[in-house]
Amino acid sequence: MTSPKLLNLPNALTISRLIAVPFCCYALFKNGGDDNFWRIIAWAGFFLVGLTDFFDGKIARSRRQITNFGIFLDPVADKVAIGAAMIGLSMQGKLLWWVTILILVREVSVTILRLTVIRDGVIPASKGGKLKAAFQSFGVGFYILPLPTWLHLPRDIFMAVAILLTITTGFDYFKKVFKK
Repeated sequence: MTSPKLLNLPNALTISRLIAVPFCCYALFKNGGDDNFWRIIAWAGFFLVGLTDFFDGKIARSRRQITNFGIFLDPVADKVAIGAAMIGLSMQGKLLWWVTILILVREVSVTILRLTVIRDGVIPASKGGKLKAAFQSFGVGFYILPLPTWLHLPRDIFMAVAILLTITTGFDYFKKVFKK
């Protein structure tokens, strides 16, 4: 049985997500971060980054090109993208810092946990972790978009669900590791 090549389409898509993040951040901060046109460009960029996340996993599974490199790098690329967007939004005063810090502490903690136990095998993302990532991505996307004020409450509720999923899935990862 041969293992898939390290440089394959799914891994290339994951790497392209990492390369795209600085351009998304540039758009987020263009003209002081208050230019609606550039905010929509930033949203579109981050949306495309998220879309490639969906496709790289689907392609990897359908073509049997799953690698440990991809299993590890895929969630790291997600964390880099979501972290960059959240930090940018917090710097602009559009997202509360405590939300950014809470989510990033969880993400960094789980990444360190995964690195610590990697000799026992990579911990793939759970269904709850994938749901958490989707809520985080859409929630952050709603903060990037220049939404009318009447949509701020639904946006905030969406982010509250993302925070709840972030905390519960974080505890779940640690519980799984410490049970082994």
